Amino acid sequence: MANVLANIFGSPVVLSLEKHVNIAYQCTKKLEEFFEAAIDGDWDKAAKSRDAINALEHEADDLKKEIRRHLPRRLFMRFPRQDLLELLLVQDKMANRAKDVSGLVLGRKMHIPDAIADDFLEFVRRNINAAKQARKSVRELHELFTSGFRGAEVSLVESLIDELDQIETDTDTRQADLQSALFVIESSLEPVNVIFLYWVIELTGEIADMAERVGHRLELLLSH
Repeated sequence: MANVLANIFGSPVVLSLEKHVNIAYQCTKKLEEFFEAAIDGDWDKAAKSRDAINALEHEADDLKKEIRRHLPRRLFMRFPRQDLLELLLVQDKMANRAKDVSGLVLGRKMHIPDAIADDFLEFVRRNINAAKQARKSVRELHELFTSGFRGAEVSLVESLIDELDQIETDTDTRQADLQSALFVIESSLEPVNVIFLYWVIELTGEIADMAERVGHRLELLLSH
């Protein structure tokens, strides 16, 4: 009976979470074309990408508020309401970071030095991969509910989370390499620009950090 109730009352919540993580991922995905335009110095194109990021981030934020507003205080589920809210929060932060970093770069019309541009783009893409993997993992929530959090579906989600951890570790390595490459050339750049470049690298890397936290939140749901 408990599993039946979980499916009835849990499905709308789960479907909303899945919709939200997809919007957050789409928001991060726009960073690739944004940074390609920024590196080319095409600020009109970058501004259009930034507008798309901003719109998606607002959509994710509105959906987050809607989920919070309608999430019952008492759930017929195997885990606390707060666990779902924490999952929602880290999903939302992926979109927030995409908005933050694109706003910073566009606002200052920041030039990514040629010496690190290619590696920087690969770093951005790898962070997007992490967000994509987080989305893939959350999309299995409905199947987890259906299976009663048992059997092969649990093993599948655990393997997706393991892969997500590996992607995040790779982004950490790429971030450290990128910071080292920037250090080599920083004496040739304006000091203020160097500070902001380090900040841009850090903000971008937080997308993968948030994606990994999505995985950790899913692990917590599996543990109940």
